[in-house]
Amino acid sequence: MLKRLYVKNVALISEADIEFDRGLNVLSGETGSGKSVILDSINFVLGCKADRTMIRYGENEAFVRAEFVLDKDSEAVKILNGYDIETDSDIIISRKLSSDGKGSIKINGNSVTASMLKSITQHLVDVHGQSEHFFLLSEENQLKLVDSLGGLEIDGIKSELSALISEKRQLKSKINSLGGDESERARKLDLLEYQINEIKTADLREGEYQELKSRQQILLNVEKIMSAINEARNILGGDGGCGDGLVSSMHALNGITAIDDSYLQIYNRLEGVSAEIEDISETLTDFADNLSFDESEIKQISERLELIKTLIKKYGADEKQIIGYLEKAQTEYEAISDSATLIEKFNRQIGICDEKIYSLCIRLTNLRKLTAQHFSESVVKELKTLNIPDAQFGVKFNDYDITTADLQNVNGSDVISFEFSANKGEPKKPLNKVMSGGEMSRFMLAIKTQLKDLNGITTYIFDEIDAGISGFTASTVARKFIDISKHTQILAVSHLPQVCAASDAQLLIYKVEENGKTITKVKKLTTSQKVEEIIRLTGGNAISDAARLHAEELINQFKN
Repeated sequence: MLKRLYVKNVALISEADIEFDRGLNVLSGETGSGKSVILDSINFVLGCKADRTMIRYGENEAFVRAEFVLDKDSEAVKILNGYDIETDSDIIISRKLSSDGKGSIKINGNSVTASMLKSITQHLVDVHGQSEHFFLLSEENQLKLVDSLGGLEIDGIKSELSALISEKRQLKSKINSLGGDESERARKLDLLEYQINEIKTADLREGEYQELKSRQQILLNVEKIMSAINEARNILGGDGGCGDGLVSSMHALNGITAIDDSYLQIYNRLEGVSAEIEDISETLTDFADNLSFDESEIKQISERLELIKTLIKKYGADEKQIIGYLEKAQTEYEAISDSATLIEKFNRQIGICDEKIYSLCIRLTNLRKLTAQHFSESVVKELKTLNIPDAQFGVKFNDYDITTADLQNVNGSDVISFEFSANKGEPKKPLNKVMSGGEMSRFMLAIKTQLKDLNGITTYIFDEIDAGISGFTASTVARKFIDISKHTQILAVSHLPQVCAASDAQLLIYKVEENGKTITKVKKLTTSQKVEEIIRLTGGNAISDAARLHAEELINQFKN
């Protein structure tokens, strides 16, 4: 529900802070007092287009803020969560428009786009009038409405449709994994065959690339390696080298090893070092003997490395991944080669799914038509009580057959439109083609009386629904408002004393002069002030006891 509306510098309103009640809120006032400005402000904050003419004369910007209180599982809250906008079920929308044409929109302090705003507000308020927030103008919403009236049976059929369409998608995915149609499979087989042959011909083994790189480095540095080896061998085993020094050291210590074990330990350690140096010298000799420069080997290694690099670019980061790709390609090649039978089988299954889906679409259409018929009859009855005796209302279904049916849609193949005519002899037309007016307002009231809380909207707004209404019809309208407001908040601009008497909150819109300027103000009326407003609407005498008693009786008759 709309809890609060703050308006600043919009048309004749300098500043207004309005609190609404949960049930029926009625806005009344003299003609030209500015009631439409309140609705324009609501439309503005809901996302309707606006221009700089709405900004109060002499001011630089217009600002409107609306505060809504919702259930945690409402559609608007779900959408907010999808936008990562935090909410504790309260939604605060603010919108600003500057005289330079620039504007800003925020929801709970987060800047949003106009399209984001509309995606949320379409689930908050249904404004009857020249507004984009008219929920039932959308044929998609009309279909949702019929389905909600159809209840569990329609939900069950749609669940079956969803399961079949999901199964069909899986079958198509399997066909695609087998290469798709015949020409696509042929292209896929050619590519796989080339890839398999390329990898198999290379005859890779894991770790080969690094081994080749190491061998390449050795061959490219033969002279440097040989020089280092020879120098090391001379130092370790040449005349006057490490080996000779160790022998001399051992000879010097040999004469004292019997004196103390510590000298013997040193001698033994030198002996071990001498053996280790001798072994190192022999290893270096082996390296030198095996070291040779072969230009053809360098060329072969370079070519092999380039081949492996090429395969790495195509099939994986190393030999292991390339070999894995080969195994996968071979498996896929075999599957596609043998896929003709499987694809034929899957296509037959898709055909069976389509037949079942079409059958469900027909069932769904028949059920929707039956639901729509009952709904239309009920709405027409409501319209007759609202003094539109020649009203016509129906739900038009577009025809389809097996060749034109939408077999991919979980909502079935139906395209519908609500059609209405208020006058005898006039054909029914889609709602978005019917001009707004008193009849259209009463039509929407009849619709919403039937719907109550089904469409998820939290607030209905009616502008001048009382056009051409009086007497018994006025009381009927008031009672219908009461009935709807038990489930959905209503904001109604009305001149009917009966509607005002039925209100849970009465708001008076009036004009005053301040500092030579006309200003529109809004005031929530007390019980006694509400009585005076009803007297004004009935044209009675404000000081007359009879007029006051009549107004009080009018209020009391709607309390039951």
